[in-house]
Amino acid sequence: MERRIGRSTHGVMRLRCGSVVSLGKRNLLQVVRETSSGIFLDADNLGEILLPGKHAPRDLRQYDVVDVFIYRDSEDRLVCTTDSPHAMVGEFACLRVSDVHARLGAFLDWGLAKDLLLPYSAQTAPVELGQLVPVVVRVDPVTDRIVASARIYDFLGTEPPRFQDGEAVQLLIVGKTPLGFNAIVNNSHIGLLYQTDLASPLEIGARMPGFVRRVREDGKLDLGIDAVGYERIAPLTERIMQALAAAGGRLSLDDDSSPELVRETFGVSKRVFKQALGLLYRERRIVFLHPGIEAMP
Repeated sequence: MERRIGRSTHGVMRLRCGSVVSLGKRNLLQVVRETSSGIFLDADNLGEILLPGKHAPRDLRQYDVVDVFIYRDSEDRLVCTTDSPHAMVGEFACLRVSDVHARLGAFLDWGLAKDLLLPYSAQTAPVELGQLVPVVVRVDPVTDRIVASARIYDFLGTEPPRFQDGEAVQLLIVGKTPLGFNAIVNNSHIGLLYQTDLASPLEIGARMPGFVRRVREDGKLDLGIDAVGYERIAPLTERIMQALAAAGGRLSLDDDSSPELVRETFGVSKRVFKQALGLLYRERRIVFLHPGIEAMP
């Protein structure tokens, strides 16, 4: 359903009725009126919300539509900003502790003027100033305030993951384990990057593209930062052969080289590099010199 809402210098504009405006999310809101404090926007089910003048584009006119994020200011009033936080409601992020309050909890820097509260009740362990904490951003059902929770496993998807082996995904590194690093996959499930597949340690809070190596029967995910299968090996074999040609037919790298050197030279894990060398050897395109490799004539 649509309704005509008026005119501006940009012509007739129409807004779709029935859409719900959400706290803690980005919303398209319409300009209602201008005051000395800023611009008031029509937030439908949430009423009129102020967009402070310092955040308002200068050329806004009545009935124009603005893309804004809705949150609460220090006096608990609904307010808008054109800035974007590091994470919105329903999203996971690793945020740094900017302050610790003896009674309320910790405050996290989430990219807005007002820091995000991490209540003591939502912490899994005491946090310290400057610490990077994996959290989920949520709306407290009792206070209707946007808060953080470090109990991230309580907010991950409960349904079996529907990823396919080899599927490209986005990863958020949230913790280290004896086997490697835990990562949140596509903001929904947890998975594991094995240390043996990594050339160097990862940083907590890092976001990066990755791949699902395997979906286990128990629903857990094995992850990688390189593509899975022949698709990742074939291009690498050609790059190795090109490197051999450029180096006169010999390279000092082989399957005994350090993971760091392999990653620095070819940008892949040692495991993938060894698989590529194995394929080239089986195809009789290289021989191993121990150390190094040589192109077959």
